[in-house]
Amino acid sequence: MNYIWFLIILISVISAAYTGRIDAVVNSVMTGAQKSIEIGLYLAGIMAFWLGIMKIAEKSGLVSSIARLITPVAKKLFPDVPDNDPVIGDIAMNFTANAFGLSNAATPMGIEAMKKLQKLNKDKESASNDMCTLLAMNTAGWQIIPATVIAVLVSCGSKNPAEIVFPTLIVTTIAFISAIIGVKVLERVWTPQTLKKEPHND
Repeated sequence: MNYIWFLIILISVISAAYTGRIDAVVNSVMTGAQKSIEIGLYLAGIMAFWLGIMKIAEKSGLVSSIARLITPVAKKLFPDVPDNDPVIGDIAMNFTANAFGLSNAATPMGIEAMKKLQKLNKDKESASNDMCTLLAMNTAGWQIIPATVIAVLVSCGSKNPAEIVFPTLIVTTIAFISAIIGVKVLERVWTPQTLKKEPHND
């Protein structure tokens, strides 16, 4: 990826030098750097707010309540997870963070859930059905409030940044349902995992 970005920048500089517009490139670099700092500050503020809300929800037991609420659904989506396994709580937190558009906050929660699913995985060399389901859920990224995108729109001077909430809800709902259907259909196509026996050393 670094090579691709370097190639894009190099082509831009060469094109600007060839067309005599190197001053436009320099100006874009300076204004772009300034804008990135402004957007970063807006994002830091709203991320700090929502992460604080998530921490309050965790301490107050709200996350545990959400985990219990989604357990019946989670058991359908993750049939190989044992009852009362703590990974359900991690999946609940990951799902909740994604729902509020906190992708940066959802990432470590999703990684933690994936690590625990790997411990339950029969074949450590391939992803289990439950791991694929979690990945599909995160890729679809169902959102009620796209907080990160709203923060970016605010930083760019949008007069009504919240107008994307309803369209985002529609699109992510369709994507989420499609991802779940897709992963469950593909589960029936591939051969189920089996517990591999360790080779004996003679």
